[in-house]
Amino acid sequence: MRLLLIEDDERITQFVKRGLEAEGFQIDTANTGPQGLELGRGNYGVIILDFFLPILTGKDICQTLRQEGIHTPILMLTARDTLEDKVEGLKTGADDYLTKPFAFEELLARVQALLRRGLYQETPTALQVGDLCLNKDTREVTRGQQSISLTAKEFALLEYLMSRPNRPLSRTMILAQVWGQNHDPLTNVVDVYIRYLRNKIDKGFSQQLIQTVRDVGYKISD
Repeated sequence: MRLLLIEDDERITQFVKRGLEAEGFQIDTANTGPQGLELGRGNYGVIILDFFLPILTGKDICQTLRQEGIHTPILMLTARDTLEDKVEGLKTGADDYLTKPFAFEELLARVQALLRRGLYQETPTALQVGDLCLNKDTREVTRGQQSISLTAKEFALLEYLMSRPNRPLSRTMILAQVWGQNHDPLTNVVDVYIRYLRNKIDKGFSQQLIQTVRDVGYKISD
């Protein structure tokens, strides 16, 4: 399970990251508001979000994600512990609220509770954009009547694009979600694999589904 931690205090980031990784989670991190917002649009089980962040606050990030229709469970972290502060945090769209300082055991319990809550939300096993269909259970991909064979990484990239149809996705977001945050951010692997996908998904069809978004990245749209 992949989690996102958005926190500008490096000591807290390393403390939480090490603890959650020891529990078997994969952790992506962001230390500024804009970076956190960009990554927060990806696929995560839970977002752990600091209320006070540079440039964009946790409140701004939470409200923006909810306005964009992203319902990933959010655990808000803050040093403010009054009832009014907690109410304000929850009103922004956060699902839970934890005050600093906190014990790691409590943070872990709250993350696990949010993950259990998410189990009751049905997620589609089949994705479709235009005449392109992807089945996550059988790992079959078809366009029209044509079956398309993909490598594991090509399938993961296409699944990520199709899970966010019509939404521009930056190379940074794609890299973090499909290859992991530790991959070299200067690599052109995203562009290379987009080219692979286009050759298999769009070549020979009049309608091109995979589109370049100038100065941003890519999107899939019919």
